[in-house]
Amino acid sequence: MRLVQVSIPAGKRELVADVLDEEGVDYMLTDETSGREYTAIAYFPLPTSAVQPILDKLQDAGLGEDPHAVIIDAETDTSRQYQELERRFAEENDNPSTIAREEIRTEAREMTPEFPTFVAMTVISAVVATAGMLLDSPAVVVGSMVIAPLIGPAMGASVGTVLGDRQLFQRGVKYQFIGGFAAIGSAAVFAVIVRYGLLIPPGTDVLDISQVSGRLTPDFLSLAVAIGAGAAGVLSLASGVSVAIVGVMIAAALVPPAAAVGIAIAWQQPLAAVSSLVLVLVNILSINLSGLVVLWYLGYRPKNWFTRNETRTALFKRIGILVVLIGLLSLFLGGVTFTSIQNATFQNQAQAEVESVIGETGSPYEDARLFGTEFKAGSTLPFDRSRRVVVTVGKPPGEQYPDLAERLSERINRNTGHEIDVQVRYIEYDDDDDPDTRSGERAPEG
Repeated sequence: MRLVQVSIPAGKRELVADVLDEEGVDYMLTDETSGREYTAIAYFPLPTSAVQPILDKLQDAGLGEDPHAVIIDAETDTSRQYQELERRFAEENDNPSTIAREEIRTEAREMTPEFPTFVAMTVISAVVATAGMLLDSPAVVVGSMVIAPLIGPAMGASVGTVLGDRQLFQRGVKYQFIGGFAAIGSAAVFAVIVRYGLLIPPGTDVLDISQVSGRLTPDFLSLAVAIGAGAAGVLSLASGVSVAIVGVMIAAALVPPAAAVGIAIAWQQPLAAVSSLVLVLVNILSINLSGLVVLWYLGYRPKNWFTRNETRTALFKRIGILVVLIGLLSLFLGGVTFTSIQNATFQNQAQAEVESVIGETGSPYEDARLFGTEFKAGSTLPFDRSRRVVVTVGKPPGEQYPDLAERLSERINRNTGHEIDVQVRYIEYDDDDDPDTRSGERAPEG
């Protein structure tokens, strides 16, 4: 619900009253004595979805292209006339909860703080995220998302596009680029300080830290996260509700991957840096794309017909550019996804081969027990597949299986395109005792 205050120029008082009476709006008129060009002010409550249609009717009736109106969030109107008005516009409007054009434009502008504050908050967020990832602390990483001001520029760029506000669009794009570079740069600087300041144990493989490794292998599911974040941000903005929680979701798609880029740069891991950077770019582009599509679907357009056609052309052009860029980056995501599927298929096949050999009836390994199969890759980087299989086998005391490692290696490697190192660890077991690790055997490498 909104309380609208419209300033009425000289000679337009009856015009405004006629429009409001025709629409069934309960209003109040007061004289304006400030000595300016306005002679009266109209106050009237409206359902959220009725604000834009009523303002458009007042403009079309002769109030002017840019009437002076103040829109205030209101709580309650108990009049029966308002309830009838609310019911009518709910039936006529496909999106009864959306706010007016000027209101969403103002909201989008105010969501982005002033430049120094924006940069400072982005840097702080990136540093906190980097610390949380190096500490392997999900709680700290989540905390970094709360303070990130990255939702404002994305929403500003989308709103500026669909409403033909070039200044708002350019400001949103500019802040997104600056925010991305600031996050990556500050994360890299902080990670260098951590590494060479011995704030982390020497020799630590940061790429094996779960909070870091999770951002090194982006796949197609990353698109769903970013598109969902952008769509949720626009829906929250258009409905006039708090976007704080959605801001955390958007930051979740941007801040940790940016911090992962900085960490990879500090530890001189170029492939890891490129992988995380692709995730950052895909998320930024997808958030903007979903924002544009959802805003256009909700019906946000410039009122002027000529401006509307020009805006539609710019919108489709920008959507096309975003789709092409996302498509190109998706080749990388597709490669990671394909590698993950191949690796999972290999692991399932290898597990089946191991299970078919261990405990096979009538074989020398009939009394053996399979305690576990572990797959190890060369690294956590994208496109890296399993290169070593460690099979833990239980055997009765005194039993020997000298050919088991070679047998497993032959079975596992027969369906692979690259040589897999197979290692067997033995655990002596007694039905009355707990297992105890005794020895290990490695298959000959081909």
